[in-house]
Amino acid sequence: MQVKYNPKYPSIEDLRTKAKKSIPRFAFEYVDGGCNSEINLGRNTKEIRDIQLKPYYLKPFSKASIQTELFGKTYDAPFGIAPIGLQGLIWPGASEILAKAAFEHNIPYILSTVGTASIEQIAEITQGNAWFQLYHPKEISLRDDLINRAAAAQYPVLVILSDVPTFGYRPKEIKNGLAIPPRMTLSNMLQILGSPNWALQTLMAGQPKFKTLTPYIPKGMNLRHLGLFMNKTFNGRLNEERIKSIRDRWKGKLVIKGVASEEDAEKVVALGVDGIIVSNHGGRQLDAGESTIQPLKRIAKKFKNKVTIMMDSGIRNGPDIACTLASGAEFAFLGRSFMYGVGALGKKGGNHTISILKTQVQQVMDQICCEKIVDLPNHLAE
Repeated sequence: MQVKYNPKYPSIEDLRTKAKKSIPRFAFEYVDGGCNSEINLGRNTKEIRDIQLKPYYLKPFSKASIQTELFGKTYDAPFGIAPIGLQGLIWPGASEILAKAAFEHNIPYILSTVGTASIEQIAEITQGNAWFQLYHPKEISLRDDLINRAAAAQYPVLVILSDVPTFGYRPKEIKNGLAIPPRMTLSNMLQILGSPNWALQTLMAGQPKFKTLTPYIPKGMNLRHLGLFMNKTFNGRLNEERIKSIRDRWKGKLVIKGVASEEDAEKVVALGVDGIIVSNHGGRQLDAGESTIQPLKRIAKKFKNKVTIMMDSGIRNGPDIACTLASGAEFAFLGRSFMYGVGALGKKGGNHTISILKTQVQQVMDQICCEKIVDLPNHLAE
């Protein structure tokens, strides 16, 4: 699908600037921020951009293709939409908007357990082509019911989250009183009044809800108790035994998201998973950790051809995607870039952002004379 992007916002940076002006500060800071002092948030992108690519201008070359095969399916680009919770807080119906755009552009969309659309809604929008990301709950019965729903909706890939054993310490969210709906402090009310289009669209759509989890949330629960319920329900730290149990149950492709060391990679490969996403949760969990590109290089070198290796966190634009793939990832996932898109342009944001990224990746490939995505590592400047 070819969609022209709005020339007023030709870059992800433009979308971020527009989103910052268009939505309340508490919503923008939720998606834009990291944990503690936000050191690893910046490190993620900076270290990707330290990578350089080598062009070969005089070699025989026709035209590059950015199509990529992943788990037996050919996608039209080497990137997908990463799972993000509370998407509907950034823009009403954001989950549905992005899932529809991903389907139309033939790239994967990953639905978060704490997203604002249900497993069944996203399956219908994407005709069974979305992936589902599971926050491992404390109760096995809840875990199994979520897995059964994903299987019944014919999700081809289950992604288990491993890098949130505790909730990150995020000062901006604490200050903003982030909740669903947001706590109505004077500051938040003024922010909403300063974002009239967002306020109107949210009023018409209704407050965002954790729709996948709606069947499990006791009726009549107030916001304070909902927060306690969520904290209690999703404190299930992942371990090898739990992964093995899910591997035995899940018949589709199984991916572990949040792998950030060779030691963890070795364990999950031994358990028979199909893929790993090297990730540090977008710099939202551990400020003192490495950027994702560093463990990616080591993991790709050691486990290439043993498991499908992907990466998220810090990837913002097309050149970032190309550098990530040149460093050993077979596929890339982006989160914030797409949220800036819907925050800036609403219903048009998904198609617009994907179109920018496709165009940028294509331009890089043509420029360095690389015909296939799998050949990008040959263009890594040492």
